[in-house]
Amino acid sequence: MHDLLPTIPEQLSKILNDVHFFVPELYLSALFILVLLADLFIGKNSEKYCRAIAMAGLVIVFFKDYEQYTLTDEAGGTVSLFSGMLLLYGKAVSFKVIIDLLTCLLLLYFAWDNKLSTHKKGLSDLYTIIIGSVLGLHLMTMATNLLSIYLAIEMVSIASYLMVAYRSENGFSAEAGLKYVLFGAASSAVLLYGISLLYGFTGTLDIWDPKFMVNLSGAGSAGVGLALSLVLVGIGFKLSFVPVHFWVPDVYEGAATPVTAYLSTVPKIAAFALLINFVNAFVAVVPHPDFDFRLALSIIGVITMIAGNFAAVAQQNVKRMLAYSSIGHTGFALMAVVTYTPQGLTSLIYYLAVYAVANIAALLLATYFTNQTGAEKVGEYKGLGFKYPIASVCFVIILISLTGLPVSAGFTGKLFVFSSVYVVYQQSHDVWLLILMITGAVVTVVSLFYYIKIPLNLFLRKSSVVFTPDYSDKKVIVLAVVLSLLLLLFGIFPDWLYKTL
Repeated sequence: MHDLLPTIPEQLSKILNDVHFFVPELYLSALFILVLLADLFIGKNSEKYCRAIAMAGLVIVFFKDYEQYTLTDEAGGTVSLFSGMLLLYGKAVSFKVIIDLLTCLLLLYFAWDNKLSTHKKGLSDLYTIIIGSVLGLHLMTMATNLLSIYLAIEMVSIASYLMVAYRSENGFSAEAGLKYVLFGAASSAVLLYGISLLYGFTGTLDIWDPKFMVNLSGAGSAGVGLALSLVLVGIGFKLSFVPVHFWVPDVYEGAATPVTAYLSTVPKIAAFALLINFVNAFVAVVPHPDFDFRLALSIIGVITMIAGNFAAVAQQNVKRMLAYSSIGHTGFALMAVVTYTPQGLTSLIYYLAVYAVANIAALLLATYFTNQTGAEKVGEYKGLGFKYPIASVCFVIILISLTGLPVSAGFTGKLFVFSSVYVVYQQSHDVWLLILMITGAVVTVVSLFYYIKIPLNLFLRKSSVVFTPDYSDKKVIVLAVVLSLLLLLFGIFPDWLYKTL
């Protein structure tokens, strides 16, 4: 203890110097407290105020992200914060910008779900939980120390558990929340065990510390392989890749639809940033001799694409179908991760951004049709295309983007990913990269078989049910039109987004 006393002033000075690179996260912390206090002091009518405060705060955080990007660029492009606990660089800021914009969009959506908005507790608590989750997501994009990785994942996980089980009066939602907590707890234990093994082998939690790799190379290959596999399983739980995907269909179906939209997009984007941070430490200089990350992630990607897409074909519930398709999209995104190139990373961010917009829009329209007609299964969409023409046309455009057909943003995103993988394949002739590309092309065709079921029922099949359409919920239609146009514009003019990432 006495040996540490002389270093305390120096450590405090370093922390204070790092704080000005940490401003967006400080604003998020203040926003979390502000939304919480607004809920406590305003009372029953606090829902609208909490939502407005949360959205306004996220807009401010977005601008602070831009300032953070400028500071990082001036500091040389990469900044190590708080004694190596966090690593700030340009692409991490890009991930954070997308997370903040998508969360702002989702905050609009949460109040438009009839089943969620009629909750007896209101949505004020939910908005507080979301802001806390976003803070954890920001930390995930920068975490490079094993301790900060674990803490960031747990922050997001706890918030996710609360969101899934928010409609506790609904038995299905409560069951989904319980399953998520149990699987999440098991995943956290596996991750923590893997971290403890790595610490035992190396004597440090800093994966960028030179002695980390030196000591790890001296450990047995079986032990190193086990430890790294356990950590990948822990991160993979948030990414929902095979074999830790089994929680996704039940949890996504049981949660409120806006919560499903949140879980299937924003935490997944942050988890990919975290995976990249972790893997880069092992492949940036010299690939670790005892564990081939490209081989492991390629095998996971192939299996995940096949399992997710083929399982989605058999689904009739729209949310369950989109849950399985999100697993397939995870596998496809892993193609960009294994390139280990700046082009691959930019392609990944573009792909995740347009996928997230399309997936949120699809679930938004699923909510709309459920609110209007009670339709939750694909077969219940029969004949609704001509009764709700604008919503149905938007749904078709969104599904075209999710499939990856021209001229949508989804097609451009897949094209960028294929291009980045092909460039690396030409240089290395790695057979697994070829297998990834072939699998990606095949499952894109397979995805058409389940995505097309919705337009088929909307426009080509008639329903015997007679009802009077209700067009009062115009705000959902306006947002759906805007998101559909964005997917078309980013498909035709991809540089508008690609060059800013």
